Amino acid sequence: MNAPHALLRSAARASRKGMSLVEIMVVIAIIGVLMTVVAVNVVGYLDEANVDATKIQIKNMEQALTTYAAKHRGKYPSTGEGLDAAKKFFSNNTVPTDAWGNAFQYTSPGRNGAAYEVISLGKDGKDGGEEANSDISSATMSQGG
Repeated sequence: MNAPHALLRSAARASRKGMSLVEIMVVIAIIGVLMTVVAVNVVGYLDEANVDATKIQIKNMEQALTTYAAKHRGKYPSTGEGLDAAKKFFSNNTVPTDAWGNAFQYTSPGRNGAAYEVISLGKDGKDGGEEANSDISSATMSQGG
């Protein structure tokens, strides 16, 4: 009588569906590898999007500075006055920041005879750099750079 009961218990265990701890760990490891690959690719696209957004922001600032100059007999704010002098021409009456939250640099006159120059120091917020860390300047944007 005892043998059939043990046989039923062992058959019940064999028919249970489930995963062992090793199988679960393998699945978690595979998910981790996939997430790493996706994250690396997404970060690259995010950096590109931030560079593009900063360039668009600089173009918008150029329009606001042109409006400022039209209202002030062709004169742009001096370096000392900075972008604060033209903030009423920016959306929300505030001086914008770049896509990484850093303040734009402003000089007037700008390089190469430009009336002004607006610069984002890039992702790292430091002068120079490469890729997403490189500076973005209104002077080089107008030259196609």
